[in-house]
Amino acid sequence: MRKASVTRTTAETDIAVTLDLDGTGQSEARSGVGFFDHMLDQLARHAMIDLAVTCDGDRHVDDHHSVEDCGIAIGQALTRAIGDKAGIRRYGSCHLPMDDALVRAALDLSGRPYLVWNAEFPTAAIGTFDTELVREFFQALATHGGITLHVDVLRGINSHHIAEAAFKAVARALRDALEPDPRRGGAIPSTKGTL
Repeated sequence: MRKASVTRTTAETDIAVTLDLDGTGQSEARSGVGFFDHMLDQLARHAMIDLAVTCDGDRHVDDHHSVEDCGIAIGQALTRAIGDKAGIRRYGSCHLPMDDALVRAALDLSGRPYLVWNAEFPTAAIGTFDTELVREFFQALATHGGITLHVDVLRGINSHHIAEAAFKAVARALRDALEPDPRRGGAIPSTKGTL
């Protein structure tokens, strides 16, 4: 059963995450940050994972802690749910178009966290959502999910489209990487024998 739950409580946030890697893309995101909830919904739907996230954060300060800490908790839950990674494809990539935006995401569930982020947003905010937080989320997800993640915005003129394409591209790449590889026969996808 590739499922996990994580609770994370700090002086800044109180977060609960549950996920099922073999889900149908169901999402229930209640972070208090509307645009971010929309992005988490895209992540779940396009990765085909069931994801529930609740967050009570210090939004009177700003949305930073809520978004980053959700990334931490989701990454931790992902690590627990994957387990030893036996039988998965491990790698995934996607070129994702969304109107004017085109984003490439490539990832390796290597256990070696690393983020390469090549993205610029034409605006500082999408509504009230700080566009800098898109990178902060993926940095936290990569670090705590043990993911080598490359995200490149190849083109785009609308910040909403760029952000959404990034979440969808990562989701599709994650879906590919998490899929069981029928040719692997349950083996761990590494010449080292462990990830």
